[in-house]
Amino acid sequence: MKPFISIISPVRNEDKYISKCLSSMVCQSYPNENYEIIVVDGLSDDGTRKIIERFQQQYKNIKLLDNPSQTVPQALNIGLSHAKGNVIVRVDGHAIIEKDYLSKCVKYLQRTRVECVGGVIESVNETFIGKAIALAMAYPFGVGNAHFRTSGKEGFVDTIAFGAYRREVFDKIGYFDEELVRCQDDEFNYRLRKFGGKIFLTPKIKSYYYPRANLKKLWHQYFSYGLWKIRVLQKHFKRMQLRQFVPPAFVSSLITTGILGIFSNTMLFAFYSVTLMYMVTALFVSFKISIKSEFKYFTVLPIIFPILHVSYGLGFLWGIVKFSKFWMKDKHR
Repeated sequence: MKPFISIISPVRNEDKYISKCLSSMVCQSYPNENYEIIVVDGLSDDGTRKIIERFQQQYKNIKLLDNPSQTVPQALNIGLSHAKGNVIVRVDGHAIIEKDYLSKCVKYLQRTRVECVGGVIESVNETFIGKAIALAMAYPFGVGNAHFRTSGKEGFVDTIAFGAYRREVFDKIGYFDEELVRCQDDEFNYRLRKFGGKIFLTPKIKSYYYPRANLKKLWHQYFSYGLWKIRVLQKHFKRMQLRQFVPPAFVSSLITTGILGIFSNTMLFAFYSVTLMYMVTALFVSFKISIKSEFKYFTVLPIIFPILHVSYGLGFLWGIVKFSKFWMKDKHR
C-alpha cells in the first residue's frame, strides 16, 4: 500500500513561478488519490492566489491556507497542522519537481529506512543575470560543499532542501522553529540528526529552483542567511561545519587588515594580498565556468561571487552583535 503524502508549499507573491510549481506537483506519476498539496500563502498581493484558486477548480487535492505572519517557518507549521500524510514533502513556490519526484522519495525512504530523503537542486533562470547567479550557486566556490546543490553522489548528508520526511519525525522532535525567518530547514535537520536521525541524498531525485534574478536581491538573501545562521549556531553549536565560518573569516580579515593598514604597511600589504588572492581565484573559477557554459557570463560571475561571500560574511558578523544576548541563554545547547 502506497503511503499518503502531504506536500507543503509556503508561498508569498510567487505569480511568476507558482503555475510552473503547481503544474509539476499535480502531474506526478504518484497516484493523485495518494497525495495532497497544501499551499500556505502569506497573504499575497499579486496574482498568486488567483492562480492557485484556478488550479483548485481543476484539482481537488489542492488546499489553500492563509499565513498571516508571512514567515516561512509558520507557513510550514500551519501546513503540518493540517497535513494528513505519512510522508511530508516541502516544495517552495519558486521550485519545480520532476514527474517522478514523489515516487522516488517514497522508494528511497523505503529502501534506506532513514528519516529523510532528497535530491539535488538545479538552479535555473530566464534572464542573463539570473542564469549567471544559477551558475555560481551550482559551483562549490560559490556555495561551499552544499551537496544538494553541487553533488552528484549518493550518500548521507547534514542537510537538504525540499526533503521528504517521515511524519513521525515531527511527532518526535517537534515542528520548525518559528523564530528563524531564514535557515529554519537547516535548524530542523540539525535537530533531526541530534536525535539520531539520518538524511540521505540521491541525484536521482531531481528538482529545479529559480534563484534571485538580480544582484540586489541576491545580496539581501545571503546577508539574511548569514545573519540567521548565528541563531542556528547558538542553538546547535556542535552541529556547525567549518565551511560556514569561511565567509565571515574572509570578511573579518579584510576589515581588520584594512583598518590596521592605515597605521601599518605590513597590515596594508596583508589587505592587498588577501584581496588579490580572492580576486584571482574568483576570476579563475569564473573563467572555468564560462568556458563550460557561455563566455558572456565571465563579465558578471566575478561580481556575483563576492556578493555571495561578502554579504553572507557581513550578515554573519552582524548576527554576532544582533543576537549577542542569546549567547549565554543558549549555552546549554
